[in-house]
Amino acid sequence: MTVRIEKDGPVWTIIHDRPEARNAMDPKSADALTDAFLEFDANGEAATAVFYGAGGAFCSGWDLKYVSTINVDYPLGELDISTARPRGNGGEIPRGPLGPSRLELDKPVIAAIEGPAVAGGMELGLW
Repeated sequence: MTVRIEKDGPVWTIIHDRPEARNAMDPKSADALTDAFLEFDANGEAATAVFYGAGGAFCSGWDLKYVSTINVDYPLGELDISTARPRGNGGEIPRGPLGPSRLELDKPVIAAIEGPAVAGGMELGLW
């Protein structure tokens, strides 16, 4: 599991947990983080989320080791980051390359940055 959610009353801690890759983002992690933040936003009892990277790194950006295993001319093309997913209210959820970085939530998210937040990891920290 690349994402964990810890709930303490109205405060949710959403943890990106790929310490073996310095929390580098791959498609599975991006989707899991997006789903976790959508679950948080839809939950009427949740008030604030703390976003944290396990293992001493917030996020080291896109997982270049993963990309190197894709044997096509344009490896990021298969990710289809421009695709939005349907939202329950009839709108669409924008899909960023790092998962939730383009979501517009109705509740605050605090980035608890410990260690490196590199490249796209900085984008997540600023989101």
